Amino acid sequence: MKEGEIRRLLAANLLCVFSIVLTAVLPAFFWKGFTVLGTHLTWLCICSVCVSTLNIILHLVFRPNLTAKRSSFAQKISRFLKCCIYFLMSCILFHAIIVLYGAPLIESVTETFLLAVLLSTFTTLQCLCIVGPNIQAWIRVFNKNGATSIWESSLQITTVCSILGTWFGAFPIPLDWDRPWQVWPISCSLGATFGYMAGLVIAPLWIHWNRKQLTYKSR
Repeated sequence: MKEGEIRRLLAANLLCVFSIVLTAVLPAFFWKGFTVLGTHLTWLCICSVCVSTLNIILHLVFRPNLTAKRSSFAQKISRFLKCCIYFLMSCILFHAIIVLYGAPLIESVTETFLLAVLLSTFTTLQCLCIVGPNIQAWIRVFNKNGATSIWESSLQITTVCSILGTWFGAFPIPLDWDRPWQVWPISCSLGATFGYMAGLVIAPLWIHWNRKQLTYKSR
């Protein structure tokens, strides 16, 4: 395993962390009254758009899923449309799962859907960038020892951390603390964000420490 590849992964992940921090700080200079808690839905939209854009740019630059086979323009358009459909389906699926776990079915639909979009940005979008719109490849990546590159190992870690962060973020909501960040879905989206950021930092460090034990086989 090349150290240069791990450094590229670390640089890409740290840029994503930095972009999330900027979404919480930078808009306040241009938008009076902007705060992560006070204008949470706006922040959710800004964070999702910024992270999505940066992820796409980074994967176009680093090309972690580059293959020798070249695609025609029609195939690229087809792949792009498939990615859009998969992302939309992911948002709907996450929305349904969140509702099944106790989120309001009719009330706060916008809040729940924006949380689903954020989760899809942290998980599904990375799958689409690294693996592509291929469900079988997704299943393979999330199987034990299914990763074939450090990018797929990072994908595993960040996805799990994002979902766990969302889950842990739901615990304070029913508590009788009467805090502003207990309003739905602030604690869950913050949990997802902190989980994602933690995964971005943990992934390259874990890969570096275990690089001698990691043997990737192309499939």
